[in-house]
Amino acid sequence: MIDRYHLVRKVCFLLLGLILSACGISMEKKPEFKEEMSADRLILDKEEANRLVELPLACIDLQYPNKLGQVLGSDQDLLAPEKLHPAFYGCFDWHSAVHGHWSLVRLVRLYPDLNRRHEVMEKLSEHLTAENIDREIDYFNNALNGSFERMYGWAWLLKLAEELQAYEAQDADVLRTSIEPLAQLIAEKVRAFLPRLKYPIRVGTHTNTAFALAMVYDYATAFEDDDLKKLVVQRAKDFYLEDVHCPMGWEPSGYDFLSPCLEEADIMRRVLSVDTYRDWLHEFLPELAKKDFQLEPGMVSDRKDGHLVHLDGLNFSRAWCLYGIVDTLPEYQHLVRIANDHVNYSLPNLIDDSYEGGHWLASFALLALTGEN
Repeated sequence: MIDRYHLVRKVCFLLLGLILSACGISMEKKPEFKEEMSADRLILDKEEANRLVELPLACIDLQYPNKLGQVLGSDQDLLAPEKLHPAFYGCFDWHSAVHGHWSLVRLVRLYPDLNRRHEVMEKLSEHLTAENIDREIDYFNNALNGSFERMYGWAWLLKLAEELQAYEAQDADVLRTSIEPLAQLIAEKVRAFLPRLKYPIRVGTHTNTAFALAMVYDYATAFEDDDLKKLVVQRAKDFYLEDVHCPMGWEPSGYDFLSPCLEEADIMRRVLSVDTYRDWLHEFLPELAKKDFQLEPGMVSDRKDGHLVHLDGLNFSRAWCLYGIVDTLPEYQHLVRIANDHVNYSLPNLIDDSYEGGHWLASFALLALTGEN
């Protein structure tokens, strides 16, 4: 039986609405945001790990198609990718080959009983030999290609060295030793380049400075390279400390796989104290603090287009940046839901996707899902 009071109250409100409507007055009110239950961040499980390992294994020896990106000095430079880059020739381009190797190392490190672990270690051992790495070093020492893969590929090579450093299995010892000279060369290149970079590069693709700085910072931390770490900290502050009101509304651009705003927030959480970072972030991206902040995932219209599929990468990179902010500032817990939405949009599309995304997106998914970036 309906309570008489509530029935009368409902009728009165209905009549009031009709009266106000007749007068041209709307009773509609923007609904108040109700804070949802705190979401748990998505993490990689063994099943997903066994699924993702298929992608870098599928292309580690796939020489063509290939985008070399080299500067030719003569006809003698017209060599097959495997001759030019005997360690990193698969997966379409050099940097994708490098972070494909990183993906394999991270997966076997986190999941020692991975289904295809033996095959992974076999392939890593075939590629990361001292002889192959020496050939890679020769390529970088060529005057015409000294800036090859600056700084995106450099950052990924240092990330690979960092991952091998963390991998304590005995069968990784030779791999660590082999790659060390190339990592040292790249670290020296970073030291030489950063003081000369007067302005940061704020794009959503490979040359984004903030993304590279974050990876170099993590490498310097892992290897206790205090001079390199101090350089990264100083350059990050030079570039970004005075930045305010980053225009998130302008993102994403059509080919982005990195968020210029969030990548900047990601490096600054590393180089600032927690209290300073809290104040900086409030000025840089004040909208993030709002519990009703919304950010839609990047929508991919054609996954067979090598540039349009970048937006799947954007979803993963946004996720790891948002997770990182929450790790540093727990009061931003509401961002986890947004990060999860981004991962959930793109993760189902990785397997059985076209080669345009499959040769590199597993690495981005791993950075988002393993919580160690």
